[in-house]
Amino acid sequence: MPLNPHVDPQARTHHRTSPTSPAEPRTAQTGPTEPRTAQTSLGPSRTAQTSLGPSRTAQSGPAQSRITRLRARPRISRHQKAALLASAVSVCLLAAAAPAEPLGIGDRLYPYLGNPGYDVASYDVSLTYPGSNDKPLQAVTTIDARTTADLDRINLDFAHGTVRSVDVDGRPAAFTSAGEDLVVTPESPLAEGSWTRITVRHTSDPVAAKNQDGGWVRTTDGLAMANQTDAAHLVFPCNDHPSDKAMFTFHVTAPNGYTVVANGLPAGTDRAGRTTTWTYRTRHPMATELAQVSIGRSAVLRREGPEGLPVRDVVPNSDAKALEPWLARTPGQIAWMESKVGTFPFETYGLLMAQASTGFELETQTLSLFEKNLFTDSAYPKWYVESIMVHELSHQWFGDSVSPRTWSDVWLNEGHATWYEELYAEETAHRPMEERMKAAYGSSDRWRQAGGPPARPKPPAPGQKIGIFRPNVYDGAALVLYALRQEIGRPAFERLERVWVREHRDATAGTADFVRLASATSGRDLTGFFKAWLYGEKTPPMPGHPDWKPLSPAKAAGPAGHVAHGHTATHGGGAGKQGSGR
Repeated sequence: MPLNPHVDPQARTHHRTSPTSPAEPRTAQTGPTEPRTAQTSLGPSRTAQTSLGPSRTAQSGPAQSRITRLRARPRISRHQKAALLASAVSVCLLAAAAPAEPLGIGDRLYPYLGNPGYDVASYDVSLTYPGSNDKPLQAVTTIDARTTADLDRINLDFAHGTVRSVDVDGRPAAFTSAGEDLVVTPESPLAEGSWTRITVRHTSDPVAAKNQDGGWVRTTDGLAMANQTDAAHLVFPCNDHPSDKAMFTFHVTAPNGYTVVANGLPAGTDRAGRTTTWTYRTRHPMATELAQVSIGRSAVLRREGPEGLPVRDVVPNSDAKALEPWLARTPGQIAWMESKVGTFPFETYGLLMAQASTGFELETQTLSLFEKNLFTDSAYPKWYVESIMVHELSHQWFGDSVSPRTWSDVWLNEGHATWYEELYAEETAHRPMEERMKAAYGSSDRWRQAGGPPARPKPPAPGQKIGIFRPNVYDGAALVLYALRQEIGRPAFERLERVWVREHRDATAGTADFVRLASATSGRDLTGFFKAWLYGEKTPPMPGHPDWKPLSPAKAAGPAGHVAHGHTATHGGGAGKQGSGR
């Protein structure tokens, strides 16, 4: 994800801000409805923050054992038995009344993201767009999941909409909000290893609340999504962490005259009177942060990529002709990436050019989000814009197909996207990678001090949820890959890249996995090498370049580049690139 600063492409300052600190418990401003005191709240309580295993006080606690002993003592009267039974029920009621609390899987950078106790298999998200992007969408989200622990409550991430009802396996369930969690209490506890279906009827509000950022992006003619890293739960209830990937189906109803495109491939349209419902399905699992739905008065331009890969781009109707020369470059860029790391990992690809100001580009799966102005502003050189396109494209392998197991592993996403962005500029525009790597080396110590080493970025500052996208995980991480290629040689490095995306396709992987595979591929133990380069406070000497030295703070300037998907320069999807990508 490169940032799109709309400043000199040489600039490298991540400027997108976001208001709440993930280090603190999340407190939803306009979260789900108030707690329901329904009959379904009689289920046993959980031992909240540390374990999802139910605390079955009503079934196996002291009150229950007393009832068991009564059966062996016939001299106790029926009145006494009734009193004891009432006492047991009271214990159950008190346990169930324990306050709901926000959970999380303990991610070092975003501790309240995700929830333990279940693994989502699929999401079915139905949205009804009212024809105005400042009014809530009516929505139904259905989640199919398998439990990994005994559950009497289910925590979902959801923080910006009104919940009307929740069903669990077809039966009404009680629900309340806790921080940025929607806490659901089914009629009956769920056993470990069972399948469950959770259906939430809610609204999805495209107008950002105070201290919230991300999720829906309001364009001049509709909506798009930008959910990285901590924002999918501002759109729909989910397990909002990349370690829990799932299949997705989207049903989006919009007034006739609007075009809807989402991740994956179209699965039909249904016109009924003044509205049309568009359906899309993914063929590969996807992290929630990569979900994309575009609603607008758009043109969909289609072409063919390598080996017949369907490529579709979404652009404003009025700009289709002007943007076509840029879009025509995509098939060749895909072919170039395939020559480096292997077959494109998904069922389709394309660019969504939004009429919006986001400050970044973003690698949403199969449909990367770009600011339209990146392609129409003459301030950006053509080679630079193309390199940003490749940055987001390369994320389809690195970050989307192979997703980070934790957010501390984000260097694997952004470092690789930056690497192929730079390599493409070197091979197609004669922009030597070595020059940019030398500049990055000069700034690396300063980046580490400010943002932490590449594989252990500092938590985002309060009010900057995506603050982890700093230069240390963009050019700083690409510098690690450059050092690795210097250390093990080009053939071993290129073999490692291909094996990495092949072995972890459609899955998650972390830094330790990369270290193990690099050691196995090179035939030597690289643990010490990676420890210094990924976790050291100071940048190690560069193999093959003993003359490279850190620059003084006054001279250390970010490498020429962009911010992609969180980068600093001209695209979104990462911080610290020469572009605007994350």
